[in-house]
Amino acid sequence: MSSPYASQGTTVTPDVDQIQQQLTRLEDQFTSLRKQLHHSQRLALLGTMAAMVSHEYNNLMTPIVSFAGYALEQDDPELTRSALNKCLRQAKQACTLSNRILNMSADQDGAPSAVSLRELVDESIECLGRAIEKDNIGLTVDVADDLSVCANPGQIQQVLVNLIQNARQAMLGRRGRLTFRAERIGDEVHIGVADIGQGIRSDDLPHIFEPFFTTKSHADRPDKRGIGLGLTVCNDIVTAHDGRIDVESTLGHGTTFTVVLPAAD
Repeated sequence: MSSPYASQGTTVTPDVDQIQQQLTRLEDQFTSLRKQLHHSQRLALLGTMAAMVSHEYNNLMTPIVSFAGYALEQDDPELTRSALNKCLRQAKQACTLSNRILNMSADQDGAPSAVSLRELVDESIECLGRAIEKDNIGLTVDVADDLSVCANPGQIQQVLVNLIQNARQAMLGRRGRLTFRAERIGDEVHIGVADIGQGIRSDDLPHIFEPFFTTKSHADRPDKRGIGLGLTVCNDIVTAHDGRIDVESTLGHGTTFTVVLPAAD
């Protein structure tokens, strides 16, 4: 078979610069697609959060309507002031929920820096927009206030929110407990996110970080379903931080994810 670079008996050397340019373009396209994947997964996560937040919004707005309506019916300045104060508190909580959703939807670029891990964990829990205790799930956070990691806070928050959502979904309908524990080991910080939910089958464990692999596609509620990108993106983000993410699970007893990140001095 003749060489594709041969013409009329003359060997043509491929243009190295042109090949390099094509490789660079392909690399740029791959980077762009990976960024789009991260953003798409974040939007899917926001969809799950919105299903939870909509119920909380109703709980916040109902008292506002009641307080305002009652105050308008009464000719009592002191009562009106009290009603307005209550409305203001409820409205501020609604604004806080909205801001958290908007922050999660924004692009999370920027170089890693020293970040308080306790603040990241607390903010990630609050991002649910609904107290996890309302789902009959206890919460334990054993993370020292002075423990810091070198990370992009928005990206690691996306990882933690994903893991919290997974843990919550695994424990819905049963009494459970979500536990955060973190410790510094040498130059690394090990962050454990554990639940006592239904666990993961041993046959599924090797595949959970694969794109579009999910065990929740047929769940009966939208906030229980998944599209199989969450853990893939979590693994991608953590790896990009020079870290790793491991999982241990026992069917019927629960799951523990361990995120390892560089410590910040």
